[in-house]
Amino acid sequence: MVSQRRCDRNRKRSKRRAIFCPIHNCHLDSASQKFALYADQPGQLQSRGIGRRPALLLIQTMTAVPLTGEWLELFWCEQCQETTWYHVHRHEDRTYSISPAPIELWQQATGVINPNGNPSVGEFTRRQARQVKWQGIKDFRNLG
Repeated sequence: MVSQRRCDRNRKRSKRRAIFCPIHNCHLDSASQKFALYADQPGQLQSRGIGRRPALLLIQTMTAVPLTGEWLELFWCEQCQETTWYHVHRHEDRTYSISPAPIELWQQATGVINPNGNPSVGEFTRRQARQVKWQGIKDFRNLG
């Protein structure tokens, strides 16, 4: 029986993702979880190579279609000394392409907080939530 070398046994261990800074070409370190993307309009699927009719049928039957191999993630660049949100796209050959995350893409992400606040919350409640001083009670003076 041939003994297996240690390096052969560890070959199945996953490698560090090869995601590099578009400015400095240095390795980027992840600073957040992955936020998965979904499509809820046929045009979003069509821009990814799906035909018009299949895109319409998918949206009609599923309402929201998860986009596999795409997500939003926060990365830290050692050279830039800052964090940046990127739209990451994983290709079939295990390579990655990244681009700065556009604002429109945040509306397609799951598990993120709406930067404009909850649309079902009224303006009064939103204003009260921002108040940090006791003077916020002035809004209640003329109620009684």
